[in-house]
Amino acid sequence: MLPDLRPPAPRPGADPRGVAVLGSTGSIGVQTLEVAARFPDRLRVVSLAAGTRWETLAEQARAVRPERVVIADESAYASLRGALAGTGIDVAAGAEAVRALAEDSGAEIVVAAIVGAAGLRPTLAAAESGKTIALANKESLVVAGALVRDAAARSGAVVIPVDSEHSALFQCLVGEPEGCVDRLVLTASGGPFRERPASTFGAITPAEAVAHPNWSMGAKISVDSATMMNKGLEVIEAHWLFDIPADRIDVVVHPESIIHSVVEFVDGSSKAQVGPPDMRVPIQVALSFPDRWPADHPRLDWTRTGPLTFEAADTDRFPCLGLAYAALRADGSSPAALNAANEVAVARFLDGSIRFPDVPRLVEAGLAVARPAGTLDDLLAVDRDARRAASEARAPYTV
Repeated sequence: MLPDLRPPAPRPGADPRGVAVLGSTGSIGVQTLEVAARFPDRLRVVSLAAGTRWETLAEQARAVRPERVVIADESAYASLRGALAGTGIDVAAGAEAVRALAEDSGAEIVVAAIVGAAGLRPTLAAAESGKTIALANKESLVVAGALVRDAAARSGAVVIPVDSEHSALFQCLVGEPEGCVDRLVLTASGGPFRERPASTFGAITPAEAVAHPNWSMGAKISVDSATMMNKGLEVIEAHWLFDIPADRIDVVVHPESIIHSVVEFVDGSSKAQVGPPDMRVPIQVALSFPDRWPADHPRLDWTRTGPLTFEAADTDRFPCLGLAYAALRADGSSPAALNAANEVAVARFLDGSIRFPDVPRLVEAGLAVARPAGTLDDLLAVDRDARRAASEARAPYTV
């Protein structure tokens, strides 16, 4: 599923690579377009897709001039089509149209940045079509890692992670021989509540939860960072990307977010990828691989970094991390149930219907519906049941 990690050959004089950006109006999508705009001779954005924000999508389309755009929300189709009238840009709507963009022959690279399980079918379609997938939608591997892996193996598709931690691991492994890894270490900022007394977690507001101390992210992923579910999902993603079992993937809290992840090798040595917290860097790594392109991203000033600190992750304070490890060890559909229930729990927290400590309780309710599942339809059925369980669950702190 990963590309050949031996030192790659460069691509001098190649034509610009066609790029489809799925989830273009989100944080990763916006930064992807920013990176692509810096390299017009190397990247050509051929298509854009978004969920509901048709005004932003139309603005992006007028600036980028892709061949086609898709809005998943079919009720926004007429508005988007009207906004782009006379541009010559093909406009479509619906989930099937988004999936079709992932298969488009004009796109060599598919940036999978749709948040949540909605990104699963397009990512799977890209894997089946032999694309290079710049993967920011971790839920695709969490829900259906085996299916994506098998599809990529059949088609020759490669997956290059965009998450900063997985990009770090990926970069550390380039040039290393197969079977050389002892452990993977994912670093975590600890989120905005790392030092907050757990006794006050019931008073945490959505506004506090989305205020990440180091990274600029969307609301859902910011809440996931606050609960440390984001790191739990990343553990599952790392398992599928690098074929390493749960008991050899560690999470270490590193509040400065300077060291993005570490690979420990069988000979006792380690490699770490280091840099300021800036998502444009892993995005550019994914878009440029196997090359390295110059950029003016902020550099790390080694004389001013200050001390770098590390702490053990506390699963008593942040039980979502422990639930993710348990789901990975249980295998089957447990990760799919975990992800679905978490999406519902986060949405309920953001709309004020539950409180922060309820999130893991709702996730536990969703995990209870996990069962053997061998096909995509089986996994989607578990997804639906877990969402229903989390939607109906009540917890001690429920508003």
